[in-house]
Amino acid sequence: MLMSYSLSASATLWEKVKVPSNGVSNSIGSYSNGCLAGGETLPLEGEGYQVIRSQRGRYYGHSEMIQFLKGLSLDAQKLRLGNMLVGDISMPRGGRFSSGHASHQTGLDADIWLKMTDAPLEKESLVEVQPLPMVHIKDYKINNKNWSNKQALLIQLAASDERVARIFVHPVIKEQLCKSEWQNRDWLRKVRPWWGHYYHFHVRLSCPDGSTNCKAQNPPPPGDGCGAELASWKPQKKVKQTAQNKKKETQPKKKKPVKITPPQCLALIQ
Repeated sequence: MLMSYSLSASATLWEKVKVPSNGVSNSIGSYSNGCLAGGETLPLEGEGYQVIRSQRGRYYGHSEMIQFLKGLSLDAQKLRLGNMLVGDISMPRGGRFSSGHASHQTGLDADIWLKMTDAPLEKESLVEVQPLPMVHIKDYKINNKNWSNKQALLIQLAASDERVARIFVHPVIKEQLCKSEWQNRDWLRKVRPWWGHYYHFHVRLSCPDGSTNCKAQNPPPPGDGCGAELASWKPQKKVKQTAQNKKKETQPKKKKPVKITPPQCLALIQ
C-alpha cells in the first residue's frame, strides 16, 4: 500500500515536518527521490561560515555533510578566503521541495555561495542577502569584477575532499577553472557544468558508509572535462527553422515517469 504513494502527492508533507527523526544519520533513496533519517542541524553560525535565509528551514543534513561544511569553512579561514555563506542543504527529514530544488532530498547536497565576506554579516542581512553574480549570462563570459582566485580556491578545496562526488557550477565558471594552471587537475573531474549555478556552487557528497539504502550516482566521465564536453555547453547561434525542426517541436512530449517514494521515507512522515 505504501508503494502507491508518489512524490508529487506527498511533496508538501516534507515541508510541514519541522524536526529531524531520531537516530544516526541515514540517507535513503537517490538525491532527487529520497529522504533523510537522523538529520543533523548545521549551527546557523560557526567559525568561518554563516547560514543564510535560515527562515526557510533548510539547514539540515547528513552528519557527513555537516562535518564537511564545518571543515571546509576552517580550511577557507586558513587560506584567508573570507567568511563562507551556506545556502540550502535539506529539510529536517529531507524529501521533496514544492519548489526550488529537484535534489537536496537526502542531506547530501548543499549550496555554497561564491560571495565571500570579510566579516560576518549582521543577522538582519542574512535574511535578505543578495547574491553576487560571477557570470555575465547573456554574454556567456566570466564577471571579472566579482570573480577572483578566492572563488577558484574555495571550489578546489571542496572538490579535493574525497567525500565529494560532484560539484555543479555554471559552464562559464567551469571554463574559467579549466583555464587556470593547477599543479593537480584531478579534482576538476568532479566539477560539472550545470545551468543556474552562476552565483553559488552545489556540493554533492557520495553515499556515506552506513547508508545502505542510499542510491549512488554514476561517477563522472574520465578526464578533467575541459575539452569538447565543456565546449558543447556553449550556446549555439540560432539558425532558421527547417520543416524538420518544426516537426520535432510539434511532436508531443513524453510524460516523465512518476517517481515512487521509497517506503523507508514514507515511514518518516506518517
